[in-house]
Amino acid sequence: MGGGGYKNPVPTVDVIIESPSAPGKVVLIQRKNPPLGWALPGGFVDQGESLASAARREAKEETGLDVELVELFHCYSHPTRDPRQHTVSTVFIGRSDGTAVGGDDAAGAGVFSLDELPELAFDHATILDDYRAYRTLGRRPPPER
Repeated sequence: MGGGGYKNPVPTVDVIIESPSAPGKVVLIQRKNPPLGWALPGGFVDQGESLASAARREAKEETGLDVELVELFHCYSHPTRDPRQHTVSTVFIGRSDGTAVGGDDAAGAGVFSLDELPELAFDHATILDDYRAYRTLGRRPPPER
């Protein structure tokens, strides 16, 4: 398998974790490594791993939660969404009712109201704005965000 000199975007996943006991709130992790800030749990897809498996693994590693993926939400691919490199993120909606604890490359974890979010890394403010609109109006974001 040769790269042929092609530079392709790197696949990533993110998970919007809802808790049935905390409606209107989502789990975020505080990043330990740059870019710093709060973020949705997620990360890079490993070779030989499906997107859904990567999403569950990353959520578990960063929050300690076993997450049930309930919906494929949207894909985000703007070339500047991650300052480190061009990534394409597949975003899932998941559910878990445990207590999130920061792990792996997360300095911490917390549950936040969609109306009182901390400073977010990457394009996660856009993702959560889109998610809020989806939960309120039932409309998904347009194909290009």
